[in-house]
Amino acid sequence: MNNYPYLCGANDINTSLIDKNMHSELQLDNQICFRLYAATRLIIQAYTPMLNQLGITYPQYLVLMVLWEKDSQPVNDIARRLMLETNTVTPLLQRMEKLNILVRKRGSQDKRQQIVSLTPHGKAMEEQAYSIIPEGMGRELCACPLQEKDYAQLADDLDSIINALKKK
Repeated sequence: MNNYPYLCGANDINTSLIDKNMHSELQLDNQICFRLYAATRLIIQAYTPMLNQLGITYPQYLVLMVLWEKDSQPVNDIARRLMLETNTVTPLLQRMEKLNILVRKRGSQDKRQQIVSLTPHGKAMEEQAYSIIPEGMGRELCACPLQEKDYAQLADDLDSIINALKKK
């Protein structure tokens, strides 16, 4: 059985492939982080055709999901929820504002704070996304051998990794 004691390394998973002159932890096949990276990239690739129908990118979709959960949030809260820096989120919000998806306004209590709210167009996009993405992603994931309970366990495992890394 494969044992993955480290996020970005493991103990001789593919010992038959290991060059004796190289540390096994540096073999690509022994990297959990590479598997996570590849899975993320391929999932985003699967989403892209559906998001293109909405005229948005995957990062913009993530912002929309945060705002669909709770509209009118400070930029800092959106950035925190997405685990990004505000200087990464701000240009993303500016592009979305130009697309008339959202508006940014100064906070009424703290003028330094920017509050992000959905426009009617941004709100309407939720229904459009719902009609496109779950159905489309369902087809994409049907090829995946995981059962529904496995997805829940995978989500829990990934949350554990994320929470451990956030503490560092």
